[in-house]
Amino acid sequence: MMRTRFDAVIIGAGPAGSSAAILLARAGWLVALIEKQLFPRRKVCGECIAASNLPLLDALGIGAAFEAIAGPELRKVALMHGDSQVVADLPPAAHERFHWGRALGRETLDTLLLEQARSAGADVLQPWSVQAITGVIGDWHCRIRAVDSNTELLLSAPVMIAAHGSWESLPTARPQRRLARNASDLFAFKANFRNASLAEGLLPVLMFEGGYGGMVVADAGLTTVACCVRRDRLDATRREMSGVRAGDVIEALLLRECGGVRTALQAAARTGPWLAAGPLDPGIRLRDDDDLLRIGNAAGEAHPIIGEGMSMALQSAWLLCANLLGTDRRSGPADGAWQRDVGRSYAAQWRREFSPRLRLAAAFAHVAMQPACAASLAAVCSVWPGLLTLGATWSGKDRSVMRGEEQKKSLP
Repeated sequence: MMRTRFDAVIIGAGPAGSSAAILLARAGWLVALIEKQLFPRRKVCGECIAASNLPLLDALGIGAAFEAIAGPELRKVALMHGDSQVVADLPPAAHERFHWGRALGRETLDTLLLEQARSAGADVLQPWSVQAITGVIGDWHCRIRAVDSNTELLLSAPVMIAAHGSWESLPTARPQRRLARNASDLFAFKANFRNASLAEGLLPVLMFEGGYGGMVVADAGLTTVACCVRRDRLDATRREMSGVRAGDVIEALLLRECGGVRTALQAAARTGPWLAAGPLDPGIRLRDDDDLLRIGNAAGEAHPIIGEGMSMALQSAWLLCANLLGTDRRSGPADGAWQRDVGRSYAAQWRREFSPRLRLAAAFAHVAMQPACAASLAAVCSVWPGLLTLGATWSGKDRSVMRGEEQKKSLP
C-alpha cells in the first residue's frame, strides 16, 4: 500500500523541490515529492548555473555528473545591443574548486536531481497533480490525482513546501490569478541550436526594444537562446508577420535586431520547436502571514536578465532546509509555533540574500527594454567594460549560501 503520511510534502520537482527533498530525506524525514510532468522535459530557462551553486550541487550528490556533461566554463560576459558588443570578465567565485559557472539543459539537470531525491529515500509521485490543499500549519492535507489514471490520494504532513513554477499556482491561489491582459506582460521564449558559432565561455546579454535575452553554450554543444518580450512588442511583431508561429516570430525579431544573434546562428540549425511560457510575474511571493513554506519561484522571481533564477531555486532550498534541520526540534515539526519561527528565520535570510538581486534585475530589465536607455548603457560599458563585471558581482554570481562551516554542518 502506498504511504500517505509524511513529515513533509513538497509540490514541484524542479531544482528547488528536488534539492529540498534530497536534504530532508537524507536527514531521515519521510518526504513526498509531487510533480505533474514526466521527466525528462524541456523547459523555458536560460540554463546558466552560476559558480556559486556548484558547491551546492556537489553536496547534493550530482557534482561529478554535472562536471562531466555541462557546457564550458563561463569566464566572459558580453552586452549586445544592435550590432555593438562589449565584452568583460566574469568574476570568479571564491571557492577552492569551483570558480566559474557552466550551463546544463533543464531536461538533464532536473532528471539528475529527481533521481538523487529518489535515491535519498523520497517518495516521488510523478505524474501527479495537486487538486487541493487543506489544513493548518503542522497538520496539512494535500489531495493529489494521478495524471494518467485519475487515481486520487490524500497525503498528510506537518510541513508543506511549495516549490512550483511561478505560473503554476496552487489550487488555493488560482481564483486570485490576474486575468487582465497588460501591454507590459512579459513572455519567455527559448530554443536550442546546433552548430552555432558562439564563442566558448562567453555569456552574452541581449538588449532590444521591448525585450531582453541571452545565449549560452550548454551540454552536448547545444547553444541555448532565451529571451523575454513584452506583450505589446510581441503583438506588434506578430501583426507584421501574420500567420507565423510566435516562436518563429521571435527568432526573426532576434535575427533582425541583434547582430550577435545573427553571427552566432548564421550556420546553425534549430533542434526542436521554440518553447514559450508566461506571462512572467517577477517579484517576492513570501508573505509573513503565509503558513506554507516557499522555495524557488514560489518564493520569488527575478527578471531573468541577470540569470539568477537557478541560483534562487537551489539556494532557497538550501536555506530552508538549513533552518528546518539546524534548529532546536524538541517538539517536532508538527509544532506550529516552531514552524512559524523557522519560517520567519528563513524569510529574513531569503530577503537578505535575494531582494537585492530582484531590485537589480528589475532595474536592468527596464533599461534593456527601452531603446534610449539601452543605447546609453551600451555606450557607458564601451568606455568602462568593468561595469559588466561589477554587475555580475552585484547579482550574486560569485556568492553562495553555503558560506560558513556552521551552516554546512547543519545539513546531512
